[in-house]
Amino acid sequence: MNFFAEHWLDIVTTVLGLVYIALEYRASIALWIVGIIMPALDIYLYYSHGLYGDAGMAVYYTAAAVYGYIVWKFGKKGDSKEQEMPISHFPRKKILPAVIFFAVAMWATHYILVNYTNSTVPVLDSFTNALSFVGLWALAQKYIEQWFVWIVVDVISCYLYIDKGIPFKAGLYGLYVVIAVMGYMKWRKMMQTMH
Repeated sequence: MNFFAEHWLDIVTTVLGLVYIALEYRASIALWIVGIIMPALDIYLYYSHGLYGDAGMAVYYTAAAVYGYIVWKFGKKGDSKEQEMPISHFPRKKILPAVIFFAVAMWATHYILVNYTNSTVPVLDSFTNALSFVGLWALAQKYIEQWFVWIVVDVISCYLYIDKGIPFKAGLYGLYVVIAVMGYMKWRKMMQTMH
C-alpha cells in the first residue's frame, strides 16, 4: 500500500498519458483536453522529484494545450476548405527558425537549471525540454514530422525517469516510443487519404 501511496500521482498521470497518446494517434482534438489536465498534475510530480526543467515544461504544456485546441478547432492551412485542419509536412522554410529556437531554448533552460536549481541532469533536461517546445508546436500545426521529435524526446525521457525513480512515467515514455512510430505510420496513411 505504501508503494501506491508514494506513486499515486505518477500512476494517475501515466493513465492520462496513455489516453493522450491514443487520442494523438487518432488525430483527435480531444487530446488537447487531456493535454491540459495531465501536465497541470505533472508540474507537482516533476518538481517533487527534482526535475525542474520538466516541471517548467509542464507549465508550458498546459498553456500550449489551450493553444493547440484553438488551432485545431479554428485553424486552417492555406486555402483549405476542409472543416478540420489537415495533416501536412513541416515546411522547409520553418526548419532553420525551429533549429534556432531549439538552440536558444536549450541554452536558456540549461542556464536556469545550472544557476538557479540543484538539477543533477541539466543537459538532458534542457535538451528534452527545448525539443519538446518544437515538438508541441509542430503537433499544434499538425505536421507529420512531429512524431520524429517525440521519438527522440521519449527515449531520453524514459531514461531520465528511470534514473529519477519515477517508474510508471518511465514505462509510459518507453511505450510512447513505440506508439510514436505507429503514429507516424497512421498519420502518413491519413495524409494519403486526404489528398
